[in-house]
Amino acid sequence: MQAALILKSLELAADRAGDLTPHVYARLFAERPELAGMFGHNAKSVQGEMLARALETILDFVGDRAYAANLVAAESAAHATYEVAPETFALFFRVIAETLRDLTGADWTNETEAAWRDLVADMTACVQQDEGVPA
Repeated sequence: MQAALILKSLELAADRAGDLTPHVYARLFAERPELAGMFGHNAKSVQGEMLARALETILDFVGDRAYAANLVAAESAAHATYEVAPETFALFFRVIAETLRDLTGADWTNETEAAWRDLVADMTACVQQDEGVPA
């Protein structure tokens, strides 16, 4: 059930907004403006690539879970080399969920909210585990 709700919200948001990238990053930078400067001169392409990888990871996380948990942990560690704290790395998943909620409007149900809340918590736990903090 969780997977179906996550997939439906992704499809609805993409149908309504097309490219989700500017919406996700507008929300991220509104909340954390200091992060905007971390993307360099190829900001748009880096942002698009980063969101694409995050969405692929989300799809695996609600699907087979063939690699998502390990990828989240590894990417969290890799981002630490750019001075991105684990909680900042995990923030991106919440921002994606909140962006989708805004884009889907009335089609975002309590069940969808719960599914995303659980997913974000599960993905955040992978980041915390990589940092040696019990989930």
